[in-house]
Amino acid sequence: MLRLLASALAGTVLFSTPVSAEDLTILHINDFHSRVEPINKTDSTCSAKDAEANACFGGIARLKTAIDQNRKDGTNVLLLDAGDEFQGSLFYTTYKGRDAAEFMNGLGFEAMAVGNHEFDDGPAVLSAFADLLKLPLLSANVDVSREPLLQNRIKPSTVIEKNGQRIGVIGLTPLDTPDLASPGPNISFADPVPAVRKEVASLQAQGVTRIVLLSHSGYAEDKRIAATVDGVDAIVGGHSHTLLSNTEKNVAGPYPTLVKNPAGRDVPIVSAASYGKYLGKLTLTFDDAGEVTAAKGDPILLDASIPEDETLKARVAELAKPLEAVRAEVVAKVAAPLDGSRENCRVSQCEMGTLMADAMLDRVASQGVTIAIANGGGLRASIDAGDVTMGEVLTVLPFQNTLATMKLKGADIVASLEQGVSGVQDLAGKFPQVAGLQIDWTPQGIAGQNRIEAVRVRFGDRWTPIDPNATYSVVTNDYMRRGGDGYRLFNEKAIDPYDFGPALETVLIDYLKKQNEPYQAYTDGRIANVAR
Repeated sequence: MLRLLASALAGTVLFSTPVSAEDLTILHINDFHSRVEPINKTDSTCSAKDAEANACFGGIARLKTAIDQNRKDGTNVLLLDAGDEFQGSLFYTTYKGRDAAEFMNGLGFEAMAVGNHEFDDGPAVLSAFADLLKLPLLSANVDVSREPLLQNRIKPSTVIEKNGQRIGVIGLTPLDTPDLASPGPNISFADPVPAVRKEVASLQAQGVTRIVLLSHSGYAEDKRIAATVDGVDAIVGGHSHTLLSNTEKNVAGPYPTLVKNPAGRDVPIVSAASYGKYLGKLTLTFDDAGEVTAAKGDPILLDASIPEDETLKARVAELAKPLEAVRAEVVAKVAAPLDGSRENCRVSQCEMGTLMADAMLDRVASQGVTIAIANGGGLRASIDAGDVTMGEVLTVLPFQNTLATMKLKGADIVASLEQGVSGVQDLAGKFPQVAGLQIDWTPQGIAGQNRIEAVRVRFGDRWTPIDPNATYSVVTNDYMRRGGDGYRLFNEKAIDPYDFGPALETVLIDYLKKQNEPYQAYTDGRIANVAR
């Protein structure tokens, strides 16, 4: 049994006195989301002005330097990716993962968990990506046996040898991926707990005693798995974009976070935020029996103090050439920064959500549509003040969704909003950003049942309670209309649905161009947290 002992070293946790110490260092990223180029403080592509001010972070060239520097520390270094390489910039829109495969191979990644966004463009794109990779794609809770394009391309686990020791790595994908992406009808997703138990048993039967779970499941789910499953030595997480750290402010928990498993052992959990801003570094010390006796580390901030690898920087510039004309086009102006951060847009009305919902409703108001509902998770970045380029808009809206309309009963709208606020504790992307509605809600209610306290619809200058029996015209995006992010009633109860409107980026740009002056970001209390 491993027992937690106090340590005088920050970021170090001692479990017991080792019989014979042997270290394994895990370098890891998660939720990279096609941020091949450096990003700025709002997670958008870093501008020349940002670069001059040394205000850029991440990027694949800087990541390579950091990986190379930390590989020099020892021979037992394992490089892992916890999923969601796909989606997030023009690089993905253009290259559909071919660039990611090239860079991952070149940097020497040794395993990758399949994230939900790897299914955004269906099995064909993921299959092509898998064929290019020189490393295994892992997921123990995904069954692709009925999907010819992915058969034998995703493995539940792999075994990697380091200095004569065999390390088992198990992958996981979110259970609700069918709600979040487009895996198609031939792929099924199972509860991660029995899937991990089965794979741990399989690895142990092969004599593997060192087991790492590469989990694209989210921080809360990782803690549940750690508390429920024996045999996992560490969990490297993703999906929730969680920053764990012992030195940064406003983090979700320490690095590593420790959770006791059923046998009383402390399981270290780590996660390194998102977009390549950090490189996680966890060092585990094993004894001769293969049990962890210490865990230490912290994420490394990839700021301007870490130089970019010049060869890779040149390769990125080469790949970026076809994108320049598109993303450099100035399409609008904004008077002040537009907040599109996940921390706000997934729990409350946010400025970017307000703009998006207003733009959607404005586009179809002449058709008699009175309500707009957008998912906060569909907004992937903020926008700086001043000129707005096409590249910035496509960073905010990378999913190539289209405008969709339908009619719904008031009761189905309220039930859908209930679903929308059911995941705030996990920063789930389903949180509704709305126009033509006022919502009173509380996180204190039961998720999916009674968090919505009141919904009002606008008639002229008046707000009146929504009528459960009345039929309303609603605009959303095609992903949500088909049931994405758990909005199943948008699919099951929609009357006269139409999913083939203009692209969301076009809707947003056209709305901004209609403004007589630079757009002024705002919120107006249309979504009210009435918790007491």
